[in-house]
Amino acid sequence: MTTTQRPHTDQSSRTTFLPLAATLLTATVALYIALVAFSNITDFGTNQAFVRHVLAMDTTFKDEDLMWRAIESRALQDAAYVAIIVWETVAAIVLIWGTYLWVRRDQLRARRVSTLGLLMLMLLFGAGFIGIGGEWFVMWQSGDWNGLDAATRVFTLSGVVLLVIHLPMDGRAPASGTSTSGR
Repeated sequence: MTTTQRPHTDQSSRTTFLPLAATLLTATVALYIALVAFSNITDFGTNQAFVRHVLAMDTTFKDEDLMWRAIESRALQDAAYVAIIVWETVAAIVLIWGTYLWVRRDQLRARRVSTLGLLMLMLLFGAGFIGIGGEWFVMWQSGDWNGLDAATRVFTLSGVVLLVIHLPMDGRAPASGTSTSGR
């Protein structure tokens, strides 16, 4: 009599490699957004010009049905840019804290903090750059000041990392503060 054995799946590899992946991926996004914020602070003028052109809609097709949306006030443009930099900086700090918690193997808190930081980036790059910049201010029409590809990359990367950090790491569903037993 022959018996067929199913291959043994080693739970220890999941409990070892998924937290490591979560740590490294969170650290990667934290490093990226920290460098973006640092560059925007130390080289303020480069992306200031980008934000000004997008909000002014001065390199779009200048469709009169859309141009009423343009923000031409330099003060409002610069306020928007400073708000973006502050948001990026806070997101970087949150993700650095999340990385620290992953390194300390505090998975529950690391998952929560990392989720917050990643959602901050998805909100900025998804709603802010793709939605508001791309559609409301028709950034997609500009050959010179179109940041949709870069925004999509950051949004996608953040989403993938968000999915990875919420994978079950110990053979159970990710901890959410509620128990599914006893239903």
